[in-house]
Amino acid sequence: MGGMSVRTQSSEEPAGAVHRAGFACFVGRPNAGKSTLTNALVGQKVAITANQPQTTRHTVRGIVHRPDAQLILVDTPGLHKPRTLLGERLNDVVRTTWAEVDVIGFCLPANEKLGPGDRFIAKELASIKKTPKIAIVTKTDLVDSKTLAEQLIAIDQLGKELGFEWAEIVPVSAVGDDQVGLLADLLVPLLPEGPALYPEGDLTDEPEQVMIAELIREAALEGVRDELPHSIAVVVEEMLPREDRPADKPLLDIHAFVYIERPSQKGIIIGPKGKRLKDVGIKSRKQIEALLGTPVFLDLHVKVAKDWQRDPRQLRKLGF
Repeated sequence: MGGMSVRTQSSEEPAGAVHRAGFACFVGRPNAGKSTLTNALVGQKVAITANQPQTTRHTVRGIVHRPDAQLILVDTPGLHKPRTLLGERLNDVVRTTWAEVDVIGFCLPANEKLGPGDRFIAKELASIKKTPKIAIVTKTDLVDSKTLAEQLIAIDQLGKELGFEWAEIVPVSAVGDDQVGLLADLLVPLLPEGPALYPEGDLTDEPEQVMIAELIREAALEGVRDELPHSIAVVVEEMLPREDRPADKPLLDIHAFVYIERPSQKGIIIGPKGKRLKDVGIKSRKQIEALLGTPVFLDLHVKVAKDWQRDPRQLRKLGF
């Protein structure tokens, strides 16, 4: 395989070595397995995974705590050819983030040949000179060893073509938990030396309201993706503990708005006799309660924010 190194076992760091801490971000086309990988590394559901591209809108950070290191995962939205103002803004966010992290992991699914989307991202990566880049071949559980070997060689070539060297090329299957520990072992040496940046208990520094909005948004998208792929934004207006509840029986009131772009989409989200919105409420409430560990009363309203994806004022209000 020439001068290409594919790691399959952990790096030999002596015990009691230096402590490292830093930021990594995973990039890749939609559905390349970025969020699944984040969750596998952190060991908890942090990023919002959905069987649909473009659902991670905000920078969700998962934090991997290890005795020798703290790895903070920054989840940038997908880079894509911008068609709207939102698209351009997301791309700016992506480039800024890449230049600021300590290591970039480029996720490429083992079961799909390299395509124009991958080249587009790899070209962008090539222009960010200083940051080390690891190629992570995901979904290895879906292919045989010959297909995997061909993919590894193709990825190695892609780097050479664009004039950079991958720091590592690592095959993983987050679903089978295969080599996820190894991936952390390979990311850690690329981080700068230093103390932990977040307290031990933290798994994500995402404000709770943003995570709650994401859970509601994901529940609202279930089943209507084809009709409203991403014309849904959710804003949590307020979270208040219910007055006069005994201390051992707290209740949190959450008021949230589901914003859509056009009045015609209202019926789709609400459903016949309000059934769909009710289901969204039930589903997301369970997840919010699991996230916060406290009973929740969720009050959901659907509002029309005309063409919010193209309007800078609306975008700002919706947190982009």
